[in-house]
Order: sequence, then C-alpha cells, then structure tokens
Amino acid sequence: MRARTRWLLGVPAALAAAYGLGFAWFMRMTHDLPPLPPRADGIVVLTGGPERIETGLRLLLAGQGGRLLISGLGGGATLPELARRAGVDPGPLADKVDLGRKATTTHTNAVETAQWARAHAIQSLILVTASYHMPRALLELGRAMPGTMLHPAPVAPRTASWRLAVEEYTKWLIASLGLHAPRPAPA
Repeated sequence: MRARTRWLLGVPAALAAAYGLGFAWFMRMTHDLPPLPPRADGIVVLTGGPERIETGLRLLLAGQGGRLLISGLGGGATLPELARRAGVDPGPLADKVDLGRKATTTHTNAVETAQWARAHAIQSLILVTASYHMPRALLELGRAMPGTMLHPAPVAPRTASWRLAVEEYTKWLIASLGLHAPRPAPA
C-alpha cells in the first residue's frame, strides 16, 4: 500500500517538475530570437496587445516588407486611424496594408495569414506579436504556411505578468500537441 501511495504522490510531483522546467525553457525561448532579416516579402501583425500595429507599420515604412497584413483586427478601425495612433502618415501605406478582420484566435490568425500570403505570393514573412506569444504564433503559422520563411519581430510588452506567461505557455503546449486552445468567452 505504501509503494502505491508514493507512486500516486510521485506522479503529480514529476508532472509539476516537468511543467516547471518546460516553462523555464519557454521563457528563455521567448527572449532568444534571431535578428530581423534585411527584408521580407511581407509583414503580418497579430493583434491583441499594445505596440504591435505600430511596430508593423514602422517596419513597412522602413522598407522591411512589401505588404502588411494586420490580422485579427476587430471593430471598424481604419488605416488612417491606426496610422494616426502610430504617429505615421497613412498616405504611403494605403496600397500596401490589408486589414484582416476574420481571425479571433492564433489558429485563425494563421489561416487568415496563409490565405493572404498565397494571394500575394509571399514567400518570406516578418511576424509581429508579443514576445510571450511568439513561440505559439510561429508554431501555428509554420503549420499553416509550410515552406514560408518566418522571421520573428517580437514586441516586449511593458506589463506582461507571470500569469500571462504561464497561460501562454499552457496554450503553446496545447498547440504543440496539435490541438487548439479554447476560445475565450465573449466579454
């Protein structure tokens, strides 16, 4: 009976230790990203946090990519509004920016981006999202766009919490198994 009790207690402890070690590796992975290429065919911004759209618009203006997709854009936001918030002139961007409004999850961001990339013959893509979201975003886009070179351009949020990092690690684990994280309940 004692051996069974020890085994029953040992399994959760081993799982917790594996989760903790995996989380430490994940956190390191979110900070050890390669530099941007000199140029890519396109840029995609996965919305959901501060500074992502601004970063994507600035990369496009700097000539880092030929086109920009802002994926998962909710509401009726327009390019002039987004450019104004980013402090850039929307004029030179008008024919190079596409606003994707269908995506509501990282998986659907990947689907939306893959469709856009095929339509514009994009072979290399700069991905802009939060640093803690980058591993899962690269995983999902890599599955949806095999053969496309993906280059991470992480945005480091000022207010990222440990809770958010743990949630994102858990979602990454789920996505790594080929599953999709549950959608958040509507507000």
